[in-house]
Amino acid sequence: MVGHGSKLNRKMEDAIAALLTHRSIEEAAKAAGIGTQTLMRWMKLPEFESQYRKARRMVFRQSTARLQQASGAAATTLAKVMIDPATPPAVKVRAAECILNHGLKAIEVEDIDARVTDLEQASQQPKESDWNR
Repeated sequence: MVGHGSKLNRKMEDAIAALLTHRSIEEAAKAAGIGTQTLMRWMKLPEFESQYRKARRMVFRQSTARLQQASGAAATTLAKVMIDPATPPAVKVRAAECILNHGLKAIEVEDIDARVTDLEQASQQPKESDWNR
């Protein structure tokens, strides 16, 4: 979480870990063995705030990776619900709508990614005007 060269002490690192795993600042402070006011004061320090934000991003990235890993099973579930004769029509429509919407979003993301890649490649190529100098 917090690497070498950090200006945070061990208690501050413990407080960040507690903030990530407890429901309130009060609970986090108690778990870290510090007072609530101390933790609230630390949370205003730029270095503490920066390290806390970095730790939250890391936790969120891990959650996103887990969602991506489950996306295949989710798509299969939607497809099964959509084609199951026992599924009520309203549920089938909702499943179909989800499949279409997510499919469209995936195409849009792929298109944007391709356009960004093309732009990056174009910006790295020397311009003809640079060659004439």
